Amino acid sequence: MSKMLAEIRQQPAALEKTLKSGLRQAEALRRKFSANPPRLVVLAARGTSDNAAQFGRYLIEITTGIPVSLAAPSVSTLYHAPLRLDGALLVGISQSGESTDTNIVLEEGRRNGALTLGITNEASSTLARLADFTLLVRAGKEQSVAATKTYTGQLMSFYLLARALGAPIDTADLERLPEAAAAALKLEPEMARRAERYRFMDHAVIIGRGLNYANAFEWALKLMETCYIVAERFSQADILHGPIAMVEQSFPAFVFAPPGVTWPVMQQLLERLAKIQAETMVVTDRSNREAPAGAVAVPMALAALRRKSGGSLPEDLFTPIPYIIPAQIFAASLAAVKGLDPDRPRGLSKITQTV
Repeated sequence: MSKMLAEIRQQPAALEKTLKSGLRQAEALRRKFSANPPRLVVLAARGTSDNAAQFGRYLIEITTGIPVSLAAPSVSTLYHAPLRLDGALLVGISQSGESTDTNIVLEEGRRNGALTLGITNEASSTLARLADFTLLVRAGKEQSVAATKTYTGQLMSFYLLARALGAPIDTADLERLPEAAAAALKLEPEMARRAERYRFMDHAVIIGRGLNYANAFEWALKLMETCYIVAERFSQADILHGPIAMVEQSFPAFVFAPPGVTWPVMQQLLERLAKIQAETMVVTDRSNREAPAGAVAVPMALAALRRKSGGSLPEDLFTPIPYIIPAQIFAASLAAVKGLDPDRPRGLSKITQTV
């Protein structure tokens, strides 16, 4: 068994530890922000952490109304252009805490008036030392180059950050996310079987919308780095603005389609893919009564996680963590089917330092 697959299986426990350890820090941040809320949140990251930041952007803007920007690290590292960040919260996200350009952005931002927060899996890292505050991912040492448990840990940290910024997210719902992750792990035999069908796949599109847009990027990244597949990722809206032209009969398309506000437009896309006769795989959950036949369904009704917040939060709010897990399993299984080692992708190392 690959280290990647072993770490995928560790996610329920890692999520539980991340939540338990982060609640106290998040409550301290909540008290601070209630007295002096940031006017803007800026997120700085690379790679998988940047995909988590994409999720954080949607989550914070949807649940708090605070504008969020994704940093362009080259502005600081190459152009050395100072940004006026007084009144802003600058968040650096890095699994190792040693991403050079993320740390430079954090240093520059702090000098230019930003309050800084680090989200990392390493308590003794440079990022943790640089930041004013830290939310730690408690995933344990991640040995596989392909990040899995730290990605979902970062998503959990963003739920805690959104709550600290005033989002009406109930801790009881967050406490059920490890259970949802465990339910998603039950799909491992099914995803391993499905991977066999894609043995000769060398290209694909991955599509999401809203809160699961980040997952489209993350699934594509896992297919690229572990299976060497050219995987293009799109929002449901963007693929219709031209890229849909490359999709033809038997072209592999992977789609995140939760129930809720994104379902009507995703359903329209699925109908169009069906007319093209694309080779489509859909990830959804038991809450979606309209899911197409053959969809990969997480065996948990995730809409139940919104029970105390009622209609104030979107129905798909808690889907991203359990939805990415079958995608991770699929990538690890497909690598095995192709005779590749997902723990040692060619040309990659665990810590990538760029400036």
